[in-house]
Amino acid sequence: DLVSYSRFVTLLKSTMIPLCVFLQTLTGQKTGIYFVDSLILKACHIKREKQHRVFKDFAKKAKSTIGWFFGFKLHLVINDRGELMAFKMTAGNVDDRKPAPDLVKDLMGKIFGDKGYISQDLFEKFLEQGLQLITRLKKNMKNKLMPLFDKLLLRKRGIIETVNDQLKNISQVEHTRHRSIWNFMVNILGALIAYAMQPKKT
Repeated sequence: DLVSYSRFVTLLKSTMIPLCVFLQTLTGQKTGIYFVDSLILKACHIKREKQHRVFKDFAKKAKSTIGWFFGFKLHLVINDRGELMAFKMTAGNVDDRKPAPDLVKDLMGKIFGDKGYISQDLFEKFLEQGLQLITRLKKNMKNKLMPLFDKLLLRKRGIIETVNDQLKNISQVEHTRHRSIWNFMVNILGALIAYAMQPKKT
């Protein structure tokens, strides 16, 4: 009684809202220690961006630490246990700091990010809600004294890199064979749910 493959692909769109609701039930515990990062999702090879049609009006060209890409960014916040707290999808050319306030609006404690999150305005905005933003310093910035506990936690920021790696290599959050934006979003939700349901996160 299973539906055909073409019918299955058609039905994927209708699962988006139920998957969103289910993913909300898998949100991690508020531990007071969080990590924020973004994950690049390529829509196609950069050389084929002009010919790409599926995400023509959604994906954008941008440059990262590994070079130019055409696609999206998946912004993530996790706790110190590796549990998902919040996520947001944006075009690839969106600054990592822009969606950050929406991701952390219900969190308090300390949040650790890379140098891409350095911003005095963002620091002050987080501090107003009881969340301290801690990042590594750039070479041209004055060194500031940091509590040993914060330094040790900053070294643990690699936890979120492990999460990104699992999302890509185990949950298959990134591939370039999508044929519609709806199926792309369902694939993202499915990958996040698959990761959230893993008994061991990191």
